[in-house]
Amino acid sequence: MSYRIAGIDVHKKMLAVVVSDVEVESEYQFEGRLFSSNPEQLRSLAAWLLEKEVEEVVMESTAQYWRPVWEALEQYWKPLRQKREGAGRMSGTLHLAQAQSNRGPRGRKRDFRDAERLVKRLVAQELTLSFVPDGEQRLWRTVTHKKYQLRRDRVRLHNQLESLLEEAHIKLSSLVSDLLGASARRMLKALADGETNPAALAALADQKLRATPEQLCDALGACTELKPVYRRLLKMALEQLQFLEQQIGQLDQELATLLHPHQDAVERLAEVPGLGVDSAQQIIAEVGPTAATFPSAKQLSSWVGTCPGDEQSAGVNYSHRSPKGNRHMRRILNQTANAAAKTKGSIFDIVYRRSVTRLGHNQAVGAIAHRQCRLIWLVLHQGVRYEERGPAVNKQSKQRRTWKMIRQLRSLGYRIQPPNPDQPSQAQEQ
Repeated sequence: MSYRIAGIDVHKKMLAVVVSDVEVESEYQFEGRLFSSNPEQLRSLAAWLLEKEVEEVVMESTAQYWRPVWEALEQYWKPLRQKREGAGRMSGTLHLAQAQSNRGPRGRKRDFRDAERLVKRLVAQELTLSFVPDGEQRLWRTVTHKKYQLRRDRVRLHNQLESLLEEAHIKLSSLVSDLLGASARRMLKALADGETNPAALAALADQKLRATPEQLCDALGACTELKPVYRRLLKMALEQLQFLEQQIGQLDQELATLLHPHQDAVERLAEVPGLGVDSAQQIIAEVGPTAATFPSAKQLSSWVGTCPGDEQSAGVNYSHRSPKGNRHMRRILNQTANAAAKTKGSIFDIVYRRSVTRLGHNQAVGAIAHRQCRLIWLVLHQGVRYEERGPAVNKQSKQRRTWKMIRQLRSLGYRIQPPNPDQPSQAQEQ
């Protein structure tokens, strides 16, 4: 009985496609065909694969050019192969192979040969395959990645603003902890609008600011002779900053709307020390609301790259360096692990203080990230809630954290009922 697999070598403008029956005992016989990457040709590709009765398709992850090919086959080829009579378990399966795992010998790179090599290595299980979520989750990822890019732009703009003030001899950043805080913004806006009196600018600061009015007047003294071009550049930076923050707020609301059906998963994940509503949404966008793709916590931590490595030769282990994994999840867990290590009274605080003297800060935080990753799988996959096992957590600190999370969720449009203090906790072990 024949079993056909197609390999696709993806380029920006064209696709090299080969089909072969992999159940034969002799050498594979490939049938190749070139397709363009425009939408009409992608529909023709799906029709051709249906005509050839292809069961599985494997393609190479070339930049972002594989995405329209994947989505076209997901729409026009995959459902028909899965719903036909006599469909097997793997019928209609799409595979995305990392390009590094399909490299050929130097000087022997040909498009059709690359596509043939994809099929051969897929059958031999020599390809490194990527996890590609469904279309809805890919949309979540697009929103979270765009929000991360905007936040990076905001940090970059913050640094440029501080550099501009230093060049203009405005030493405001030496006295305020946050150059983009409420007090600093009022002073910078007045400075950009043409204010030349240091005392008037210092009076705009909040009374809780630690810097005295005399110190602020001294730091803002250069505003009396500030050149107009600096004021215009400062105004442009503040307008750009306001625009970025508006866009970030819009993406926050967009993501909250998309994840509204999975509100319970967001709430449960946000209860973990070090995590919050924002990081919970990002994690769900990366691994899914139930982490169903990963059968165990070990497999999730291996995919993320938070587990210890194992490089062994001749019975000697040469390195425990963690493998490369999903860079977005690694970034999130690095941030949440640092935050969890500073959460007083939590189990992560105990683990950090117990291991930092032996491992150092970076490895101790990596160990916490590994624990958090396994905990994330438990919370999402098994539907349990986090229960703190640290000894120094009092009722007041728990209530403060709970109400902070409720405020964040309500600001994003979720409907949250305050917890009943008399009701026993349904949490499970972490």
